[in-house]
Amino acid sequence: MPTIALLDQTGKKLKDIELSANVFGIENVNNQVVYDVVNAQRAAMRQGTHDTKGRSEVRGGGKKPWRQKGTGRARQGSIRAPQWVGGGTVFGPTPRSYAFKLNKKVKRLALKNVLSYKVNENALIAVDAIKFDEVKTKNFVKFLENIKAEGKTMVVVAQEEFTEEVNLSARNIANVFYTYANNASVYELLVYKNLVLSEGAIKYFEEVLN
Repeated sequence: MPTIALLDQTGKKLKDIELSANVFGIENVNNQVVYDVVNAQRAAMRQGTHDTKGRSEVRGGGKKPWRQKGTGRARQGSIRAPQWVGGGTVFGPTPRSYAFKLNKKVKRLALKNVLSYKVNENALIAVDAIKFDEVKTKNFVKFLENIKAEGKTMVVVAQEEFTEEVNLSARNIANVFYTYANNASVYELLVYKNLVLSEGAIKYFEEVLN
């Protein structure tokens, strides 16, 4: 079972806690599962609002350009056919959703793999709780300095621990993302170098993923 130091907001070590081996202790990361889930999440993020006009949507072309026979030219039915300038687009993109389904087991396995990867890379920091009495960006900056979280950092707490004071204090800091555990995605966990988990978030992941 992997163990990790539990810190308070000032960076002081409170105790060592044991992490679930099934969630945080996977040694060989399954890259294919992680890739599949990241691919699905990025596909779902696409807006899919691209649109081109087909021959039935472009303006004009109601009249046949010339008669069918006798002119010596190729037969034409509309000046808005695809081969004409200003004509419709053939097989162009239209609005659609890029999302596709993945099994829940695959999503959970990918999440466990990424959490284990963070532990293996010493990129996981555990804190007992994060609470501010007022909205101040410098309070959150000081908190990150105390726990030695340098660079891109994702801070995850349990949903019941999520507060607007902390959220608003973290919002204006570049490369910092504050969210709650059941909203964290595999893609976001990989984007950020450091992962800060509250004790409540650790318990949530262990309960849901075990």
